[in-house]
Amino acid sequence: MERRRFLKTASLGSALLATPLSAPFQASQVSATPAATGRRPKIAFLGTVVRRHSHAQHFLDRHTLGYTWKGRWQTPRIEVGSVFIDQFPEEDLAKSRIKRHGLKLYPTIEEALTLGSSKLAVDGVVLIGEHGDYPTNEKGQRLYPRYDWFKKVVKVFEDSGRSVPVFNDKHLSTDWSECVEMVEDSRRLDFAFLAGSSLPVTRRMPAIDMPLGTPLQESVCVAYGGVDSYDIHALETAQCMSERRKGGETGVKRIHALRDENLWQRLDAEDCQTTRKLIVSALTRSHNLPVKDGFPTDPVSMDWLRTNMPKSTGYIVEHNDGLRTTMLLTGIRDFNYAGMSKEGQLTSCQMYLPMPGHGSTTADFFNPLARHIETMMLDRKSPYPVERTLLTSGMVIGGVDSLFAGEKPIATPHLNVTYSSSENSTFWND
Repeated sequence: MERRRFLKTASLGSALLATPLSAPFQASQVSATPAATGRRPKIAFLGTVVRRHSHAQHFLDRHTLGYTWKGRWQTPRIEVGSVFIDQFPEEDLAKSRIKRHGLKLYPTIEEALTLGSSKLAVDGVVLIGEHGDYPTNEKGQRLYPRYDWFKKVVKVFEDSGRSVPVFNDKHLSTDWSECVEMVEDSRRLDFAFLAGSSLPVTRRMPAIDMPLGTPLQESVCVAYGGVDSYDIHALETAQCMSERRKGGETGVKRIHALRDENLWQRLDAEDCQTTRKLIVSALTRSHNLPVKDGFPTDPVSMDWLRTNMPKSTGYIVEHNDGLRTTMLLTGIRDFNYAGMSKEGQLTSCQMYLPMPGHGSTTADFFNPLARHIETMMLDRKSPYPVERTLLTSGMVIGGVDSLFAGEKPIATPHLNVTYSSSENSTFWND
């Protein structure tokens, strides 16, 4: 098994992108898309737990009740045809939601996909493997069942001789070989595969993209949250901008994760002059700077950050083409990006993520991602490359491994993921 996984991982790179599609599964592209026929595609909704502010609650509500969109209420463009929920804690909302919307709850993933029959009977799958009571490993990673559930979905596809689009929330897995296998399965069985965070597609302030083809030298994201949790959001915040650089994404060769004083000492180094400028630039986009008597006590600077948020975590990511991505998890309560071109041109913005209870009760930053999921189910095409989340999943794993190794740099030749961004913007820009 380990040898098989090693060979699978080693073959990623261009071999993955060149994987031929399997002939038996071309049938998924033969019939007219739901968008062409005007019908609502029927999806199987798979969630770990539905409680207040869990990811499954956010997506299930949007795909059943609707959401705000461009100054009006958007009724769902897809139909939840079946539901599988793994856990029902005391604060469960799944049963009340299912009753309210007249949904059908199935006891297994297989039955949810087949609607209790022997073959695939839905037009798409939404897999929300986030939150709930699941074990952690020795590295502190929460072992959500995303990969295991995905493989059950794939088995139904194989047994049915056809496939449908799949959305996977957040990073793919805590195991790199499993991440690779998931993407390979989507190519082998020819289905649209969308994954990742809501951050790349939420509102931005200002509403800008990295100009396509920018000769980018460095990217920074200053954010908040925990390791193997919010780091995926911060890394995708940076990646959705830096993937638009000249030449596209080339993969990652090294990741170094540090905490607290070790982090500040590393950022003091001579080779981090641009990094420090970009960190300060990103901080100026924040709406949550700590204040005293109504205003920050000092001008925003690296010294100010170090004094006010000494307990911080950073990932320093070295890409194959020389780009550096620095991700900081600090006490700032928002997600802020800054990038510098090789000509010294600065691009910076905030990816708007107002947390419920902090000025928002509906977490409407999920709306654009729900919109993209609907569009994929209608058109059977992913709006942006799943390779983005394949790479950021690998970055998260590399950061965790670096911390677990005593904050030592980790070589990542296996993260040889290359892809190009589409020209069109995909973030929420009314």
